[in-house]
Amino acid sequence: MTVLTADAHVHSEWSWDAGADPSSAGAMDRICARAAQIGLPALVFTEHLDLEDYWRIDEGDIGDHGQRYVDDSGYVRLPPFDFEGYVDAVERCRHKHPDLRILTGVEFGQPHLWDTSAAPLLSSGLIDRVNGSLHMLPYEGRDRTEPTTLYRHRPADEVMWAYLDEIPRMIAGSDSFVVFTHIDYAARSWPVLTAGPFDPRRFEEGFRAAMRAIADSGRALEMNTRRLWPWVPQWWAEEGGRAVSFGSDAHGPATLAASFPEAMSMVEAFGFHPGTKPEDYWMR
Repeated sequence: MTVLTADAHVHSEWSWDAGADPSSAGAMDRICARAAQIGLPALVFTEHLDLEDYWRIDEGDIGDHGQRYVDDSGYVRLPPFDFEGYVDAVERCRHKHPDLRILTGVEFGQPHLWDTSAAPLLSSGLIDRVNGSLHMLPYEGRDRTEPTTLYRHRPADEVMWAYLDEIPRMIAGSDSFVVFTHIDYAARSWPVLTAGPFDPRRFEEGFRAAMRAIADSGRALEMNTRRLWPWVPQWWAEEGGRAVSFGSDAHGPATLAASFPEAMSMVEAFGFHPGTKPEDYWMR
């Protein structure tokens, strides 16, 4: 039986894109119960820390879970993160599931733009892991938006290159996060019907440059298991990457640690090995 590594990218009802669904109530506890069921020794609840004042989005691009936050002018306006409520919920789960190692964390969106605003929360001493994510790109002046929306307004290649070019700027502009998550984020919504299948080799130079920037900063790269790409650990190792974190990006119990055995085998094939604790990075 495969001994699983920690799932270090998990969302519960305390993330806005899960908490908007009434059925998400109590998701943190159900996720912990699922972890015990599948033999997951540790997990990190990395709830969304999104400090954007607003962002522009086309109708339908945000999905049902977030539609409640879209105003009449087509801008998403999120409620503040209930950090105290989140920490209390983690403590209750730790008490209820003593055999499971439960760490606190956030998925910090666009940290190079919001480090100063996030500093009081991040320096609280109550957060074990800070993942850094790039979800937004510039759009029409001071607006920002998701790649999903940009693909409707700009050529697909242009959007992908803009995403990859922004990653080194994010790395250089923030010291607050330790893991760069889902480097394939812009590929998730790639417009297959108009641009054909996504071919990472067309953007290899950009992915490798982004990975070099992450590696040179001493940070870890996440193996996001929503989709397993062999070229991610291969190029990461070839560009000097030393550390890997694993994350399912689960927003509920069903996808917790999804495809982890396959992801672990893939990463190990490129020279990465687990640490002494389940939440340790895999190193090479």
